[in-house]
Amino acid sequence: MSQPAPLPHHRLRIAVLGAGSIGCHLGGSLAGIADVTLIGRPAAMDTLREHGLSLTGGGRPALRVATSGGPTGVRLATSPDAAADADCVLVTVKSAGTAEAARQLAPRLAPGAVVVSFQNGLRNTHALRSALAEHPVLAGMVPYNVVRTAPGAFHQGSAGTLMVEAAERAEPLIAALATAGLRVEARHDMREVQCAKLLMNLNNAINALSGLPLRDQLGQRAYRECLALSQSEALAAYEAEGIQPARLGPIPARLTPRLLRLPDGIFRRVAAATLAIDAQARSSTWEDLQRGRPTEIDSLQGEVVTLAARHALPAPVNAELISLVRRMEAAGPGAARRWSGGELLAKVTTIR
Repeated sequence: MSQPAPLPHHRLRIAVLGAGSIGCHLGGSLAGIADVTLIGRPAAMDTLREHGLSLTGGGRPALRVATSGGPTGVRLATSPDAAADADCVLVTVKSAGTAEAARQLAPRLAPGAVVVSFQNGLRNTHALRSALAEHPVLAGMVPYNVVRTAPGAFHQGSAGTLMVEAAERAEPLIAALATAGLRVEARHDMREVQCAKLLMNLNNAINALSGLPLRDQLGQRAYRECLALSQSEALAAYEAEGIQPARLGPIPARLTPRLLRLPDGIFRRVAAATLAIDAQARSSTWEDLQRGRPTEIDSLQGEVVTLAARHALPAPVNAELISLVRRMEAAGPGAARRWSGGELLAKVTTIR
């Protein structure tokens, strides 16, 4: 890797590649603090031009962001050429698009430009580093839920602290995020953080299969038992791989399945923070299915199945959840079956 460029002394220039829920949330939050360009599909950019960008939730005042540029707005672009003068590029595309994103960025990035992956899954940062060897590529993690509630409107439905790999080149971005009112922390253990986040994200498929808001779904023991079984397979694979997931909350990761199995009343008291989710919160997998988009199931349950197979461990629950989500993808929006907690638990335990 070439020598990093000096930290910028000008107003930070940030490009967000992938203007979906997370990309619009981060880019819109940073508007006014930095010069922000959102890069996305033409249809998505047309929607933002027509409706503007609105951000709600997260305990912060509602924010309306101009999409015609200006000192407090964002610029819109459809070509990665718009990242050419960026000090920092936030990659928020779906995991399946990471290789293409790296290919597009490679000939365009300015010397010393920092790339930060705010994506689900465990391998995106590695894929970006392989293709962008001349640039600092750092891992990031978004712990909370963001869902599109209307054209151009994005709602943060749960709380949490953004995490960014600790590095000198990340300091301007971390400072900008904090100035924008977002909770953010620099971490030296991002591999372990991402493994802990994956444990949380294993609920995405279960939430999508339930068809319920996250708060209602997590409030039902049968759904939580499905998640506990999914997490237990992941934890066994982690142990075989020598991975100790980071502790991101009051409960160590290895004890989370036990917590999830508590009766509903006890769970509500013990895990009140877990249920501190507003009524609009849904998983990204649910949102993808509602909009007829491919899900990231291969980067969620698929990671567990792959890691378990490496150590000749079974992962039938996660494999079955992959199969059920694939059927929902094939059925299309509004046509797929919605599973009750009891039905889903019976389904995933039958095949064990």
